[in-house]
Amino acid sequence: MKLAEIVRVDSKGRITIPMIVREALNIVEGMNLILIADSDKKQIILSPLPSTTEKLYEVYMEFRDVPGAFARISEKLVDLDIEQISTQCTVVKRGELAECMLVIDMSKAKIQSMDELKKKLMEVPDVRMVSIRPLRR
Repeated sequence: MKLAEIVRVDSKGRITIPMIVREALNIVEGMNLILIADSDKKQIILSPLPSTTEKLYEVYMEFRDVPGAFARISEKLVDLDIEQISTQCTVVKRGELAECMLVIDMSKAKIQSMDELKKKLMEVPDVRMVSIRPLRR
């Protein structure tokens, strides 16, 4: 089900999430949400976070735009017990370059080092670049 609501930004940059949307997404007081802004698309994505998320990281990667490339990246994350909270991918140049920005939860991961995660992702065929940074709460 998709919902569309118009909201107004107040003088402090705040919005109120309409009740119909809060109820549909089970958003309650005190819950954490993740806000992802795409300045190129002039788009904001706001998603509820599971209450168990403690170790959140943003992973930006570039890889060859070939069939199955992102599936292999996702398989690697699954193998490492890393949960993808949010994924946004774009083809930069068809057949040549794609990029993804993922938000991951490392709470249950088999590895804890970001250097080790970067190394594992760089081992995936077609991955050209990986950048990882912690998300602030």
